[in-house]
Amino acid sequence: MSVNTWLGWDLGGANLKVIQLDDAGRPRTLVQEPCPLWQGLDRLQSAINRALDRLGQRGTCHAVTMTGELVDLFEGRAEGVVALTTTLCERFPGERILVYAGAAGFLPPESAASAVDRIASANWLASASLAARRLPAGLLVDIGSTSSDLVPFADARVRARGATDHDRLILGELVYSGVARTPVMALAPAVPFGGNWVTLMAEYFATTGDLYRLTGELPAHADLLPSADGRDKTAQASARRLARMVGLDVTSAHDADWVRLARYLAEVQLRRLLDACACLLSRGELPADAPIVGAGVGRFLAQRLAERLGRPYRGFESLFDAAVPDLADCAPAAAVACLAAETCPT
Repeated sequence: MSVNTWLGWDLGGANLKVIQLDDAGRPRTLVQEPCPLWQGLDRLQSAINRALDRLGQRGTCHAVTMTGELVDLFEGRAEGVVALTTTLCERFPGERILVYAGAAGFLPPESAASAVDRIASANWLASASLAARRLPAGLLVDIGSTSSDLVPFADARVRARGATDHDRLILGELVYSGVARTPVMALAPAVPFGGNWVTLMAEYFATTGDLYRLTGELPAHADLLPSADGRDKTAQASARRLARMVGLDVTSAHDADWVRLARYLAEVQLRRLLDACACLLSRGELPADAPIVGAGVGRFLAQRLAERLGRPYRGFESLFDAAVPDLADCAPAAAVACLAAETCPT
């Protein structure tokens, strides 16, 4: 392997993702590690070490994007961006590190403090920029464990109108809802159960990971962090947690009742994403045959959205000439690695 082989890092607040490219600049290996960054920078350091152990042989050029600067470990985004960048520099002394700054391209670590607004939570833009290089048009739908990015692109340009998380929330380009970590209480005020509308308890009793575990759709690697109660991640345990949301014990109803409730709540989440996609598509910037490009551990929902919207579906992994299992789970990490390899001479 060339000494200039790239690693692409996506430093999240809950998960660390890294993609290794081969000598030809194609994705070769990916690693995901749980990283509860809000508990301390040592969690990131440990996750990096575990990832490197799993990668084995590696390159010495690093392309970095992040969302972990949002966690409440930091006073604000500026502190978070600097802290995450510094952590990587300390871990890889003497190696080339470039930080993704959206339209400003890749910056050296010493420039991070002066480009916080461009660096913070720009990982979605890396994925969309790569998709815009490789497809004529489409709507990138990256559904992760925590949130969902909806990004239109056409004519080699990303057509997002928002840049910051705040603006993207307003515009519906960021939907803070994912398939593993979203609290169930955030999905709906009330649910149909036992012939009545039951108000959900405003407690962190269950998450969307429990819903999709009950529906049988959750990938095994999609829910890396502890469950809401810190107990088992089985269908029965998920049903027990979900039952608490309506003030019951799991034995108060049949298994089929909890599956039905999980399916209802999953449909509520899908409708929210469908409405957001429909609003973006109503701008009229994409041709009628532009595909939904699915990424993230929740891309099974992106496939369903494509069906509902009457559009073709393409997996993000299809943008690469590489057969790496679950590559689309780590779209931003793959994107920053490839963008850096293509645009930054070594």
